[in-house]
Amino acid sequence: MTPGRPSHPDGRAPVAPGRSSSHSEGVPLALLRRTAAPLGVLALAVAAFAYVGQVDPHEPGHYPACPVLALTGVHCPGCGGLRSAHAVAHGDLAAAVGANALAFAAFVVGAWWGLRLLSAAARGTPSPLPTVRSGHLWAVGAVVVLFTVVRNTPLGAVLVP
Repeated sequence: MTPGRPSHPDGRAPVAPGRSSSHSEGVPLALLRRTAAPLGVLALAVAAFAYVGQVDPHEPGHYPACPVLALTGVHCPGCGGLRSAHAVAHGDLAAAVGANALAFAAFVVGAWWGLRLLSAAARGTPSPLPTVRSGHLWAVGAVVVLFTVVRNTPLGAVLVP
């Protein structure tokens, strides 16, 4: 026993909080705790894309029809989002953009943000919080409205799923 250093009654060396006493366990418990939430969200996203990748939205009967399109004949901003996710799941990025460019952009931003959160959690640094100002919300809203209007005009026919 080293003077000034406490030891366990069974003679083992003390373990720092959040550390595993066994090196054979592999990943430290603290790392698992920090990354549990981002990894859980990642698992849910992968499961959702895997499901949509297996259950083809191009075939009728698997998913409900868009109520906005059914009631008004107008393609909403989400129309084609499942087809876009299906294409992403199959690695066809051109088809994903063609099905719904806005949804594809949301997938990319979501993946980027999720990787930032996972990276911060793995390093043990605080999660990067987005700085969202009202101008950002207005800009996103304007892009969604513009996308919806353009895709429902003859000029935006390429944006229709």
